[in-house]
Amino acid sequence: MPTAAAHPATSEARETELAIGGMTCASCAARIEKKLNRMDGVEATVNYATEKAKVSFAPGVDVADLIATVEKTGYTAHEPAPERPAREADAENAGGEPDELAPLRQRLVTAVVLSVPVIAMAMVPAFQFEYWQWLSLTLAAPVVTYAAWPFHRAAFTNARHGAATMDTLISVGTSAAFLWSLWALFFGTAGTPGMTHPFEFTVARSDGAGNIYLEAAAGVTAFILAGRYFEARSKRKAGAALRALLELGAKEVTVLRGGRQETVPTSELAVGMRFLVRPGEKIATDGTVVEGSSAIDASMLTGESVPVEVSVGDAVTGATLNAGGRLVVEATRVGADTQLARMARLVEDAQNGKAAAQRLADRISAVFVPVVIGLALATLGFWLGNGSGLTAAFTAAVAVLIIACPCALGLATPTALMVGTGRGAQLGILIKGPEVLETTRSVDTIVLDKTGTVTTGRMTLLAVHTADGVTEDEVLRLAGALENASEHPVARAVAAGAAERVGALPAPEDFANAPGLGVQGVVEGHAVLVGRKKLLGTGGRWGKGMELTPELAAAEQEAERAGRTAIAVAWDGEARAVLEVADAVKETSAEAVRRLRALGLTPILLTGDNRIVAEAVAAEVGIDEVIAEVMPEDKVDVVRRLQAEGRSVAMVGDGVNDAAALAAADLGLAMGTGTDAAIEAGDLTLVRGDLNAAADAIRLSRRTLGTIRSNLFWAFAYNVAALPLAAAGLLNPMIAGAAMAFSSVFVVGNSLRLRGFKPTA
Repeated sequence: MPTAAAHPATSEARETELAIGGMTCASCAARIEKKLNRMDGVEATVNYATEKAKVSFAPGVDVADLIATVEKTGYTAHEPAPERPAREADAENAGGEPDELAPLRQRLVTAVVLSVPVIAMAMVPAFQFEYWQWLSLTLAAPVVTYAAWPFHRAAFTNARHGAATMDTLISVGTSAAFLWSLWALFFGTAGTPGMTHPFEFTVARSDGAGNIYLEAAAGVTAFILAGRYFEARSKRKAGAALRALLELGAKEVTVLRGGRQETVPTSELAVGMRFLVRPGEKIATDGTVVEGSSAIDASMLTGESVPVEVSVGDAVTGATLNAGGRLVVEATRVGADTQLARMARLVEDAQNGKAAAQRLADRISAVFVPVVIGLALATLGFWLGNGSGLTAAFTAAVAVLIIACPCALGLATPTALMVGTGRGAQLGILIKGPEVLETTRSVDTIVLDKTGTVTTGRMTLLAVHTADGVTEDEVLRLAGALENASEHPVARAVAAGAAERVGALPAPEDFANAPGLGVQGVVEGHAVLVGRKKLLGTGGRWGKGMELTPELAAAEQEAERAGRTAIAVAWDGEARAVLEVADAVKETSAEAVRRLRALGLTPILLTGDNRIVAEAVAAEVGIDEVIAEVMPEDKVDVVRRLQAEGRSVAMVGDGVNDAAALAAADLGLAMGTGTDAAIEAGDLTLVRGDLNAAADAIRLSRRTLGTIRSNLFWAFAYNVAALPLAAAGLLNPMIAGAAMAFSSVFVVGNSLRLRGFKPTA
């Protein structure tokens, strides 16, 4: 016997994932989740966006029991098939649109093509030729039956479980309009040759025998199918974050076997195998360096802007980039055990745990539909009790159902969303769907990733400190020439900064790399050293140690206190300069933080970098709260901890390391200059890569949501205002048509006002 509440799973609980079919709205997901959680020993989370249920269940429960429960609820369930390689899926879909969208697209095309002439004939008297009503019936029938079938099926499922949603309202309204039109055509006077809809704006009782409402039935179906189609296109992208993550890894690897090099797919790697990583290649899987030394660019995974120096015995992570020397790595984790795979699971868990926003229209429909049906039955009973006759009583009752048909409601969300997202695209803001908008009104905390979000995400030469008698141009010319021959990210920053300031750089002679320390060589006859202070102390290949002057030593210490990388420069046996390199703060970040505060948001800086660097950046842009030295997998925990404190959290990030946190946050904003994984996991994408766009995105989203709410209000207000006339049997078809047209025009006009949204200067 099912219990009233979910039981916590035991320590021996198993987990499974079910693919759910047949859901049409967020309330479907809530209903399935509720039914599963009523089973003994079961805890379930159902995600409408990904169409999956993540279930934890006790040993006494079988997967077949879970599937049976879902099917009894009126939906389908099965364990998902293994993921196919991305390239296979791409090849299959190369010829056109994904298969799962094709049926919906076919219904939409059918509805639009057939509805346009039906609406035109009903609204334009010049088109009402002698038998126009019969052509309308011929065209409208496939729309109301075939195209609208998903709404009828969902309404039946909802009715079986005593629920009412937007689908119920659409099904009842369109069916009533169509069935009454059939009665009027075959048994009333509407089928008479030459019948027209007269333009009489009078309120008078009528038996309804000459009235047809085919344009309402067909038009509502077409409008709402359009909204569902564009929503489905957006929804199917929910799994793209996982595909983007897994695509980051290397596809092939050079394995060392018996002294030979052999290139194999990464899927064939096993723990203990040794593989070669050349400069510029991705590391195929997690492992330990057994030969060589290099600098590893792990910013894609960790967000750490400074490359990590590794040598024999150090651990390396799959999908990071070898930016320096040749490495031989022994695999320690492969496949699903790697850090990249674990991060992919974090993203999926975050998406599954993120409650889909409940449709506002569904919430209203849950009350509105039962009221309308109750009023229709009451109207029928009242007029029968008054002795008005079956025809008049039934006309009034059906009129109540017809006038409740949500014509403007079908336009309310799609038009506002279309205009709002279109304006957002012009401003570099991509909004993924209507569910995203509901969250923007409530967020009160915004977590900002440091690297690539607040900062540029790349190392930049920020300052040059020189010894007496040495010019900056001289330092940059010699140091830049030497660093220009290196592939190290810090060296590239120095070379780029030098080239920008002094122009073309000379070619170095006798260049050599000092692993973990810096570079050395001869430039224009000078023996030059560039690197850590320790390199100067050894004297490099020339064997004479050097010390920084007191002024240069002070500059080096000040740079390190500010969280910057200090690089010493010496030539001809003397220390000549100290360079400061760091991940530079974007010029717009401080102003963006001020604007986010003005929107009522509390900014928090989150980073994997060390605390000194993080606090220096936070002070520069005006952020008070800093969370530093956070591992990629712990960023999700930070977001959830803030949510547990009662905060509604927005997250802005750009790296793979941010993807899970973006999915877990109430509102995820991904920088468009970042990785595909982050962009797909976010709810909003900021194409420009400018943090100012985050403030504009939240303002635009709130404005669009407000427009949708006002549209819904007027769409339902029309229905509510007209219901008493319908119940009184005074519904004139022209008044109904004019009111319906006015409400639709109002909704469209209200939505078009979003085109005037302007970003804050």
